[in-house]
Amino acid sequence: MCTGRVDLKHIFYAFYKGIDGVLIVGCRLNECKFATEGNYHALNVVLLAKRIMEHMGMDPRRLRVEFMSSADGPLFARTVKEMVETIRQIGLLEDGNLKGKIEEVLKLIPYIKIAMRGKLTVKLKDPSLWEAHFTREEISELFNNVPSYWIDPDECRACMACLRRCPVNAIDGGKKLVHIIDQEKCIKCGTCMEACRFGAVKKLVGQPVPPPLPEEKRAVKKEAA
Repeated sequence: MCTGRVDLKHIFYAFYKGIDGVLIVGCRLNECKFATEGNYHALNVVLLAKRIMEHMGMDPRRLRVEFMSSADGPLFARTVKEMVETIRQIGLLEDGNLKGKIEEVLKLIPYIKIAMRGKLTVKLKDPSLWEAHFTREEISELFNNVPSYWIDPDECRACMACLRRCPVNAIDGGKKLVHIIDQEKCIKCGTCMEACRFGAVKKLVGQPVPPPLPEEKRAVKKEAA
């Protein structure tokens, strides 16, 4: 598989399933056959994942990326041996509290990728820039300002556009019925707000989400044009 397909979900799902360390090996930088140069994408994903791991209290040495050619057999063997020795030194991933944190990160990956999409597309050709590409401060801010999405019952036209577009079926609604976002299912991707033509979907940061309307009060107040 091309490292251009490596996703944050692949990394954190492996840790969620109990894997003690993840090693990603890709083609040498600047030698990709394709214009997309997916190995730079993999590098950015790993740099971001390491910062997230630090924020969670995980040792970032559990994740490593290396770039080499298919002819670099001795280098590959040495890299694997070093990774195994590193994991032996760190120990098994046995912290029960981490599983809940990893699960929360998995849920927030769409939001993280949207928030960091600018930096995830940069081609970091100078290795001296790798360490500072994602800062601890911006990762803290990222997790301290996770948005919630809420549908204003006074503005909802029950057009069902947001309901149809939601990738995880987190919206409950119907014709002439005010739509409600299930906050437990919501992955914070913002698709509902993009789909809404009436401004009914609100992005809330740093404030609680109003409780959903009871069933008997969910009749729409405004009709869709």
